[in-house]
Amino acid sequence: MKRNALTRKIARIAPFPVGVTALWSLVLIVLCLILMILSTLRPAYFEGIRTALADRFAPVLSIVAIPFENMASFFTNIQDIAALRAESQRLESENARLREWYHMALLLESENKSLRELLNLKADPEYEYVSTRIIAGAGQNFVKSVLVAAGASDGLAKGDTALSGVGLVGRVVETGVASSRILLLTDINSRVPVLIEDTLLHAIMRGTNADRPELIHYSKDSDIPEGARIVTSGHGGGYPPGLPVGRVVTGEDGEKTVELFSNLDRLRFVRILKQHAKKAPYANILQPLNKNGGEPGPQEEGIPQ
Repeated sequence: MKRNALTRKIARIAPFPVGVTALWSLVLIVLCLILMILSTLRPAYFEGIRTALADRFAPVLSIVAIPFENMASFFTNIQDIAALRAESQRLESENARLREWYHMALLLESENKSLRELLNLKADPEYEYVSTRIIAGAGQNFVKSVLVAAGASDGLAKGDTALSGVGLVGRVVETGVASSRILLLTDINSRVPVLIEDTLLHAIMRGTNADRPELIHYSKDSDIPEGARIVTSGHGGGYPPGLPVGRVVTGEDGEKTVELFSNLDRLRFVRILKQHAKKAPYANILQPLNKNGGEPGPQEEGIPQ
């Protein structure tokens, strides 16, 4: 009777059911405790055993893990398919909006042409252009310019305007027979007459040898909104009017700088307007330069709105 009562008490205390006798259960518990203490005090004793057991059971574990890996891969593929479907729907919606904007642009172009004819307004000049590769930079910290593989033999001249696929880059300052040097907008010697859209405020964009040129010669009392779009004004005849340049960024000290649309550090190709040969509208020049690895077009850098 006493033995049975002891067995029942041990069965209640033990964390697992007692198989044959409570004595063996106690032995196993005490053995586990001893092994845990020894592995804590002297882990080196059990390191070889653990390594041998791991080597012995590694193939078995690999086989057992295969179904779980296949299941995880299956659910991952399902998630990828769902993500692709959502991305496809988003692109279809975006494509539909772009088609609407395209038709709206055609309508506005037609209305604009009719109004110009009605007002007998002199149209903006049209220009030929040359697409060329950048072959070298200035190699100096205080001069922001690049060398391109096109020159006088291609019809270029000093003062021609250089663009990327998304906006203004600079102007030609030197021309050789087969090469030309372009002064970038960030150079400290660069000055560009610009227009701040929506405000019709004129200013000068001056290079600072930093990533962002600054705006000068404008009324400090003017309220220039953050992110306002900057385009060339065409004053002075140095640059054609309406070319996209960048957006206004306000610094901590209230200074107005311009975040350029063109990433001048990633330029590989440029288009240069031959301003003495007026044939192609410069509005058609702001397109991706190279579909096979050239400078990123609007779809990569962001089409300026």
